Amino acid sequence: MSGVRHVQSGSPWEETFGFARAVAAGDRVVVGGTTSFKGPVLHGEGDPYEQAKVAFGTAFEALAEFGLGAQDVIRTRLLLTHVRDIDEVGRAHKELFDSVRPVCTLMVVDSFVDPRILVEVEVEAYRGPEGAAS
Repeated sequence: MSGVRHVQSGSPWEETFGFARAVAAGDRVVVGGTTSFKGPVLHGEGDPYEQAKVAFGTAFEALAEFGLGAQDVIRTRLLLTHVRDIDEVGRAHKELFDSVRPVCTLMVVDSFVDPRILVEVEVEAYRGPEGAAS
């Protein structure tokens, strides 16, 4: 695919399922579902706030591969397994994006592939006309 660039993060699921952590195409960079796993270790077990912060940190690492950061994010998606965690995940989101104000979708799902995962996030960033040409 011409003009499309992929970034891997080393997640074991990327290889197993055949996907990239992030894909840049034209003026957009999309970061797929990201949890608080770093390699085989789940960070913030039992803590939705910490899981959200770690997951967004991994998403920001992927964006950085394209020269982007939180200020470039235009959309976030928050997936939670428990309604009770909305306030804590929302607090983490506000700390990271209060001045950016991306659109945000919040969903409560039945479960994730590992029952210890409480939060999964996705982000989409705009890289402008300069990014569209690279």
